[in-house]
Amino acid sequence: MPADVPTPIPAPVPAGPALPPPRRSSGPYRICLVCLGNICRSPMAEVALRAELDRAGLAGLVEVDSAGTGDWHLGEPMAEQAAAELARRGYDGAAHRARRIQRSWFGQHDLVLAMDVSNLAALRVLAPDAEAAGPRLMLFRSFDPELAAGVLGDPWDGAVPDPYGGPQAGYAQALDLVHGAVRGLVGRLAQLRGSAPLTPGEVTPDEVTRDGLTPDGVTADGPEVAARESGGA
Repeated sequence: MPADVPTPIPAPVPAGPALPPPRRSSGPYRICLVCLGNICRSPMAEVALRAELDRAGLAGLVEVDSAGTGDWHLGEPMAEQAAAELARRGYDGAAHRARRIQRSWFGQHDLVLAMDVSNLAALRVLAPDAEAAGPRLMLFRSFDPELAAGVLGDPWDGAVPDPYGGPQAGYAQALDLVHGAVRGLVGRLAQLRGSAPLTPGEVTPDEVTRDGLTPDGVTADGPEVAARESGGA
């Protein structure tokens, strides 16, 4: 039976690179988590990060969403094994539907985080400018306190490995790695809030545009960023 509340993870501790400043003077700090197909890793990370932001008192001050670099699963729910692993630990991923990141979204997010180096490279190609491809684009696990502390020999090379098509244990491992990154990232976000309070503001025109984008790629304004015969997550 799933837990009534998400399984607690260790208290947030600031780790990893400093966060880029908010693009806007008001409104939430906006983060997009990106993997390949947006049905496993990035939606699991989205759900877990939201839960820890709420626990840390940052809900409403930080907005989190997720997307994929590929278009194989557009509009689909989270992979069953990913949803099952979330449920086993007390999370609910039922509302998720897969999306593909578009070039215009970079300017509407303060930070874009990739699950592995392959997706990081694809995002750099898609990014509209040097700022979006540089200081506002990072690996998600760069915030893991163990990696940030210089722990050597990470078998995943700083990535959250893709569990798609593998056993349930792969999804459990992916969520464990997500939790490490979430811990350091929430610590950094709490720091940012202390140094430059994020004041919830009214919806701006660019936010309406972002929310109006469809997940089927009709409004795509960027180049293709993946070319595989089948897509993972």
